[in-house]
Formats: sequence, structure tokens, C-alpha cells
Amino acid sequence: MTTPTLGGILRRGALAGVAAGVVASVVAFAVVEPVIARALAVEEARSAGTPAEEPLVGRAMQVAGGMVAAVAVAVCLALVLAVVFATVRHRLPARTDFGRAVLLAFLGFVSFSLVPALKYPANPPAVGDPDTVGARTAQYLSLIAAGVAIAWLAVLVRQVLVERGWSAPLAVTGGVLAGVAGYLALMLIWPGGTVEIPADVPARLIWDFRVASLAELTAMWATMGAVLGLLLTPRTGGPAARADGSTSATGL
Repeated sequence: MTTPTLGGILRRGALAGVAAGVVASVVAFAVVEPVIARALAVEEARSAGTPAEEPLVGRAMQVAGGMVAAVAVAVCLALVLAVVFATVRHRLPARTDFGRAVLLAFLGFVSFSLVPALKYPANPPAVGDPDTVGARTAQYLSLIAAGVAIAWLAVLVRQVLVERGWSAPLAVTGGVLAGVAGYLALMLIWPGGTVEIPADVPARLIWDFRVASLAELTAMWATMGAVLGLLLTPRTGGPAARADGSTSATGL
């Protein structure tokens, strides 16, 4: 079986990132921005009676900038995903490149988005002490690094079980159990968050923002994996791949 060159995978990854960023931006505009508007209204009510500071950037420009940033972040993550795909393609438990890309995107979603969201849930603008941003960012990034390490460990566990003669379903089950156990351990032992919820912020607003934020990330990762897989599938082992001068990506 052949696969596109590393350059070909990166180009497909960049396209997948653009698609994922656009989808994430649409989801953010549709479900996240309305919640942010409610949070900003809370902030305005909190500061009523005090001289208002003129914002450096208008709200419309902030929304547009956020959508552009979502595309940029998605492209960066998709490029990382493409590099990882080219490196560990032969170790992923799937029969097709589409399945491998979707599985890898799922692992990325769990490591980069789901586990951090469960341990350190996102908060709207009206919540959070600016003086603790640095500490909270460090906690968040360290948790992501640990989550990626656990995902890699789960893949290795599955591979070791296969090499020892375990059947494919049992080896996959072993890898999944190792990953789940690792993530549960992370949830238990990692330091908790330090954000206090102000009394004037409704619980429903907090919940809506967290669900909307997770929906945006889910849409981004799902689109990234599906588009990357679709872009890889037609060229795998077909005439187009040979015409494209395909070689083993892992050999580059």
C-alpha cells in the first residue's frame, strides 16, 4: 500500500484545517457569540455608574478577528495532525486512511479539547481574575501535554499487544482501556481550577458558554478528521497516487 508524500499529506492537512476553521467559525458565530453577548451585558451592568473606557477594538472587529483566529488555529492543528498521521500511520488500528485520520482527529479532540474542557471548563468574559491568567494557562497547557502523552501511550499499548499475538479487537480494547485509565487518573490527580464564579453571573450563562465552546471544538476536530481522511482516500493505492509520485511518508 502506498501513501502520499509528506508534502502531499501536509497540503491535504492545510486544506482540512481551512475547512475545519471555517466550520468552527460558523458554529462560534451561531452559538458562542450570543452567549458572549449575554456575558458582556453582565459586565456592563457590573460597571454601571463608573466611567466607561472606550474599547481599542470594536465588537464587530473582535468577532471577525475571532473567526480569522479560529481558521488560523485550525490550520496549525491540522498541520500537526498531518505530521503525526505521516509518522504513526502504520501503527493506527484502522484499515483505511480515512479511518486512521478520523481516529487520530478523535484522539486529538480528546487530548486537546475534551479532557481540558472537563478539568478546566471554559468561562465567559464576565468570569475570571486577570491576575491568574498566567497560572491558569500553564495548568491548561500542561494538562494538554499530559493528555497527548496518554494518547500516545494507548497507541503503544495496542501495538505491544498485537506484537504479542493478541487478536486485533482485544488489542484495541487494551489500548482503549489504557487510554481511559490514563485520562481518569489525570482528572483525579491534576490540580483543580482556581476560578471563582461571581454571584452576578447566572449559572445558565456559564453552562451555555461551556456547551457552546465544546460544540465549536467538536465541530472543528470532526471536520478536520473527516476532510483529511476524504482527501487522502482517493489517492491511496490508486492511479492518482502513482501519477503523483507517491512514496512512503514515513521514509521522508
